[in-house]
Amino acid sequence: MTASSTPPRGVWVTAAFFAVAGVLEVAVGLWEAPPQAFWPVWEALGRGILYFLLAAGLWNRIAICRTIAMVHCLAVLVTYAVVLGMALFHAPVRFPASVILESLYQVPSCALLLPYLRSPAASVAFPRPLLR
Repeated sequence: MTASSTPPRGVWVTAAFFAVAGVLEVAVGLWEAPPQAFWPVWEALGRGILYFLLAAGLWNRIAICRTIAMVHCLAVLVTYAVVLGMALFHAPVRFPASVILESLYQVPSCALLLPYLRSPAASVAFPRPLLR
Protein backbone atom coordinates (compact mmCIF):
# COMPACT_ATOMS: atom_id res chain seq x y z
CA MET A 1 0.00 0.00 0.00
CA THR A 2 1.51 3.31 -1.02
CA ALA A 3 1.37 6.53 0.94
CA SER A 4 -1.08 8.05 -1.54
CA SER A 5 -3.57 5.19 -1.16
CA THR A 6 -3.71 5.27 2.63
CA PRO A 7 -6.70 7.21 3.90
CA PRO A 8 -6.13 10.52 5.65
CA ARG A 9 -6.11 10.50 9.44
CA GLY A 10 -9.58 12.06 9.66
CA VAL A 11 -11.08 9.24 7.59
CA TRP A 12 -9.73 6.39 9.66
CA VAL A 13 -10.40 8.14 12.98
CA THR A 14 -14.00 8.81 11.99
CA ALA A 15 -14.52 5.28 10.69
CA ALA A 16 -12.90 3.81 13.82
CA PHE A 17 -15.19 5.89 16.06
CA PHE A 18 -18.30 4.47 14.40
CA ALA A 19 -16.90 0.91 14.37
CA VAL A 20 -16.17 1.10 18.12
CA ALA A 21 -19.61 2.64 18.67
CA GLY A 22 -21.10 -0.39 16.90
CA VAL A 23 -19.15 -2.79 19.10
CA LEU A 24 -20.20 -0.84 22.20
CA GLU A 25 -23.84 -0.85 21.06
CA VAL A 26 -23.86 -4.63 20.60
CA ALA A 27 -21.93 -5.30 23.82
CA VAL A 28 -24.16 -3.13 25.98
CA GLY A 29 -27.28 -4.52 24.29
CA LEU A 30 -26.17 -8.07 25.00
CA TRP A 31 -25.22 -7.16 28.56
CA GLU A 32 -28.65 -5.64 29.29
CA ALA A 33 -30.65 -8.36 27.53
CA PRO A 34 -32.38 -10.87 29.77
CA PRO A 35 -31.16 -14.46 29.44
CA GLN A 36 -32.73 -16.47 26.64
CA ALA A 37 -34.26 -13.33 25.07
CA PHE A 38 -34.23 -13.09 21.29
CA TRP A 39 -35.65 -9.66 20.46
CA PRO A 40 -33.37 -7.51 22.63
CA VAL A 41 -30.35 -9.29 21.16
CA TRP A 42 -31.75 -8.88 17.64
CA GLU A 43 -32.31 -5.14 18.24
CA ALA A 44 -28.78 -4.69 19.61
CA LEU A 45 -27.30 -6.45 16.59
CA GLY A 46 -29.40 -4.30 14.25
CA ARG A 47 -28.26 -1.08 15.90
CA GLY A 48 -24.65 -2.25 15.81
CA ILE A 49 -24.85 -3.15 12.13
CA LEU A 50 -26.00 0.38 11.31
CA TYR A 51 -22.87 1.75 12.96
CA PHE A 52 -20.71 -0.76 11.05
CA LEU A 53 -22.33 0.20 7.74
CA LEU A 54 -21.68 3.86 8.45
CA ALA A 55 -18.06 3.09 9.39
CA ALA A 56 -17.62 1.15 6.13
CA GLY A 57 -19.09 4.03 4.14
CA LEU A 58 -16.77 6.49 5.86
CA TRP A 59 -13.77 4.24 5.26
CA ASN A 60 -14.68 4.15 1.55
CA ARG A 61 -14.98 7.97 1.64
CA ILE A 62 -18.62 8.13 0.53
CA ALA A 63 -19.85 11.70 0.85
CA ILE A 64 -23.39 10.85 2.02
CA CYS A 65 -21.89 8.92 4.94
CA ARG A 66 -20.10 12.10 6.04
CA THR A 67 -23.46 13.88 6.07
CA ILE A 68 -25.08 11.05 8.04
CA ALA A 69 -22.16 11.14 10.51
CA MET A 70 -22.64 14.90 10.98
CA VAL A 71 -26.35 14.45 11.64
CA HIS A 72 -25.59 11.62 14.07
CA CYS A 73 -23.10 13.76 15.99
CA LEU A 74 -25.54 16.67 16.18
CA ALA A 75 -28.33 14.37 17.35
CA VAL A 76 -26.09 12.79 20.00
CA LEU A 77 -24.99 16.14 21.36
CA VAL A 78 -28.53 17.56 21.51
CA THR A 79 -30.07 14.38 22.93
CA TYR A 80 -27.51 13.92 25.66
CA ALA A 81 -27.62 17.64 26.50
CA VAL A 82 -31.35 17.21 27.16
CA VAL A 83 -30.70 14.06 29.21
CA LEU A 84 -28.01 15.86 31.19
CA GLY A 85 -30.39 18.77 31.78
CA MET A 86 -33.04 16.37 33.03
CA ALA A 87 -30.52 14.79 35.39
CA LEU A 88 -29.38 18.18 36.70
CA PHE A 89 -32.96 19.22 37.40
CA HIS A 90 -33.62 15.91 39.17
CA ALA A 91 -36.21 14.58 36.74
CA PRO A 92 -37.78 11.42 38.14
CA VAL A 93 -36.44 9.26 35.33
CA ARG A 94 -34.26 6.18 35.62
CA PHE A 95 -31.67 5.94 32.87
CA PRO A 96 -30.50 2.48 31.83
CA ALA A 97 -26.83 1.66 32.05
CA SER A 98 -26.60 1.62 28.26
CA VAL A 99 -27.51 5.31 28.08
CA ILE A 100 -24.85 6.19 30.64
CA LEU A 101 -22.10 4.06 29.07
CA GLU A 102 -22.80 5.17 25.53
CA SER A 103 -23.00 8.83 26.53
CA LEU A 104 -19.57 8.57 28.17
CA TYR A 105 -18.17 7.42 24.83
CA GLN A 106 -20.24 9.33 22.30
CA VAL A 107 -20.55 12.84 23.74
CA PRO A 108 -16.84 13.70 23.92
CA SER A 109 -16.13 11.86 20.66
CA CYS A 110 -18.92 13.59 18.76
CA ALA A 111 -17.91 16.96 20.21
CA LEU A 112 -14.46 16.38 18.71
CA LEU A 113 -15.60 14.83 15.43
CA LEU A 114 -18.27 17.37 14.49
CA PRO A 115 -15.87 20.27 13.80
CA TYR A 116 -13.76 17.99 11.61
CA LEU A 117 -16.75 16.64 9.69
CA ARG A 118 -17.88 20.21 8.96
CA SER A 119 -14.40 21.36 7.85
CA PRO A 120 -13.22 21.89 4.26
CA ALA A 121 -10.62 19.15 4.84
CA ALA A 122 -13.44 16.65 5.35
CA SER A 123 -15.10 17.84 2.14
CA VAL A 124 -11.91 16.96 0.28
CA ALA A 125 -11.48 13.64 2.14
CA PHE A 126 -15.00 12.36 1.30
CA PRO A 127 -15.41 13.04 -2.44
CA ARG A 128 -17.17 9.88 -3.65
CA PRO A 129 -20.88 9.97 -4.47
CA LEU A 130 -23.09 7.13 -3.27
CA LEU A 131 -23.95 6.04 -6.81
CA ARG A 132 -21.66 6.49 -9.79
